[in-house]
Amino acid sequence: MRAAQLHTCGEPPHVVDAEAPTRAPGQALVAVGAAPITPLDLLCASGTSYFGRPDTPYVPGVQGVGVVRESDTLAVGTRVWFPTTAGMAPGDGAMAELAVAADDELVPVGDAVDDVHLAALGLSAIAAWTALLLRGGLRAGERVLVLGASGVVGQVALQAARLHGAGAVFGAAMEEGADDRARELGADGFVRLRRDDDADDLTGRMREVVGEVDLVLDPLCGVPASAALACLAPHGRLVNLGSSAGASATFSSAHLRSGSRSVLGYTNNDLTPEQRREALAQIEEHAAAGRLAVPFEAFALDEAATAWARQAAGEVRGRAVLVPGAPRG
Repeated sequence: MRAAQLHTCGEPPHVVDAEAPTRAPGQALVAVGAAPITPLDLLCASGTSYFGRPDTPYVPGVQGVGVVRESDTLAVGTRVWFPTTAGMAPGDGAMAELAVAADDELVPVGDAVDDVHLAALGLSAIAAWTALLLRGGLRAGERVLVLGASGVVGQVALQAARLHGAGAVFGAAMEEGADDRARELGADGFVRLRRDDDADDLTGRMREVVGEVDLVLDPLCGVPASAALACLAPHGRLVNLGSSAGASATFSSAHLRSGSRSVLGYTNNDLTPEQRREALAQIEEHAAAGRLAVPFEAFALDEAATAWARQAAGEVRGRAVLVPGAPRG
């Protein structure tokens, strides 16, 4: 079979002819229809993640969409979304024609959303959905600020907040055109972030747009999170699920304590299979109805190195998705 294999941390994977995987008890063999290149894939492959340096070579791909070939629990031909632990633990992932995944992690899906769009949503959509609803406890009428609103997580979060009755939704991002896209997705206001932002200055600019908010979704950390923390209303919550703008943020102890405000961490790895299935079912339902969408770009598997480099450089609008069955180009 063909597979994208990573040999050196920090470098893109390259497609090779590899031996087809065989499933162990408790695993399923899946013919992969689509596998996205996610921030988690890039982080794990950098060798600098909190999971440690992965053993190489390995096939990346922490998730995929495909059709069951062999399974003890699902019928052959069942269409599924599936996660893997590639890059986080020994073993291969979804960026190949065939992949193995734990039987109890498979999520059967319908056919109303195509493989590439469903893969582009995937874990990023699950993260936005559950960070807002489960970890952040979003309630109807609350005011929400989404940092990193131009990314896949951020775009899903803007739409999810609206779908769940937020009273006001605001976006913040650095990318050109992100303000227009945020408003298309239902944002009431937008804060343009800058690489040289000072926390105090950004706090002032942010307050002019958002006033106070009840819930902040934060995939950035760094200066944007510091400013957003200062905009939390009493009993407000900031949910952090990434650090692309910096490894740490600061806050005023008096501000945090005086309003019983909360800073919460989030990881998809804490979700139970049932929580993941429930979130993906809702995401699929809204996507099928046209209420939820993210941009993506499809690449044939043999274009894995190019797709990887472009995603890492931020040159893909939305998510790069590998399609193992696509013609070689």
